[in-house]
Amino acid sequence: MQITGVRILHERFPTDEAYPFNLEIFQKTDSIEFSSPVTFFIGENGTGKSTLLRAIAKRCSIHIWKDDERYRFRPNKFEDELFRYIDVGMTGGEVTGSFFASELFRYFAEVLDEWAIADPGTLSYFGDESLMGRSHGQSHMAFFQNRYHREGLFLLDEPENALSPKSQIAMLHLLKNVIPKGKVQFIIATHSPILLAFPGAEIYSFDTIPIQKVGYEDTEYYRVYRDFLNNREKYLDWS
Repeated sequence: MQITGVRILHERFPTDEAYPFNLEIFQKTDSIEFSSPVTFFIGENGTGKSTLLRAIAKRCSIHIWKDDERYRFRPNKFEDELFRYIDVGMTGGEVTGSFFASELFRYFAEVLDEWAIADPGTLSYFGDESLMGRSHGQSHMAFFQNRYHREGLFLLDEPENALSPKSQIAMLHLLKNVIPKGKVQFIIATHSPILLAFPGAEIYSFDTIPIQKVGYEDTEYYRVYRDFLNNREKYLDWS
């Protein structure tokens, strides 16, 4: 384990009127603990799970790749500031690892290709082949398969976005294989009931206030997919 938990310092929030500090879930959650090498954050869009994931990355000094900045109509100066108002329990000194988000991955892959022009050996860390020369899902899996065999704290924001169901199952096998080999820890924000099925994983729901741990079969994702597959006619009856 690289980190043991997160404490949210809501009493120090600089405002209660702007995102993410206006979210009741952050105002009323004191802390969450990590006791499994795989933890999932789940919840509807806008509940704060990705925001907390990014805050953990920044608090641990894990780089988040960014594309070129664009002008915003009404920029929110507080949007990326949650990391200043959390404490992360670290088991050692410096935390190593990486942050993955599919919307940022193409920018990373493009920069990697530029590095490879000067140093082709750079690609040896990712299967000796440009990530840009593969499909979206294939490039993601190539990154996962090569990066996660090293020690570290790995934060993933909805990695299932480009993965087929079969690739998501392959991702489960990858997690199973790398965890016994070293000091690795995964915190994953996801909507995928396939990924959530990882044995022994902790699941924290952002659909409850405060953030609470839930069982796999108690997640809405599991229930909705189960009910749809068992009785899809009910959901497709638009009469």
